[in-house]
Amino acid sequence: MRAKRPVLAFLTTLLFLTGAIAHAQEKRGQVTNLPLPRYVSMKAAEANVRRGPSLTHRVDWVFKRRGMPLQVTAEYGNWRKVQDRDGAGGWVHYALLSGVRTVLIESDMLPVYASPDPKSPVNAHFETGVVARLGTCTVDWCRISAGGYRGWTLKSNLWGVEPDEIRE
Repeated sequence: MRAKRPVLAFLTTLLFLTGAIAHAQEKRGQVTNLPLPRYVSMKAAEANVRRGPSLTHRVDWVFKRRGMPLQVTAEYGNWRKVQDRDGAGGWVHYALLSGVRTVLIESDMLPVYASPDPKSPVNAHFETGVVARLGTCTVDWCRISAGGYRGWTLKSNLWGVEPDEIRE
């Protein structure tokens, strides 16, 4: 009977720690209850990026690219703390953001294939910095579209999608 108590205490502690780790991995926004961090895109052609979550905070710079992917890292009321590919960011009003997923091409003359197979025909080549609409993603590949062209490319060539993210 005595040997069971330490084992039971150990298992209880292990279950508690496992739950705490799972909770930490599932951080959610206090306003939207959506996962943090998460990706969104610029709905507006311009967005003031502020030091804090209100109109009284100073504008540090202006994002000027409709469709640009951004990562939301925090929420406060109607404000979202975002950052771009380079880590630059601040607070933006939620009305200037969209849930439409886009990605930034990170490889020059990136081949976009007809299917998720490097032996399939190439539909197009995208230059570095192109903003593309994000579609379906498998473990390694994503379907993207831009400029009337669409196809599949390796996920590792894109910014705006998590390495382990699967999209249907």
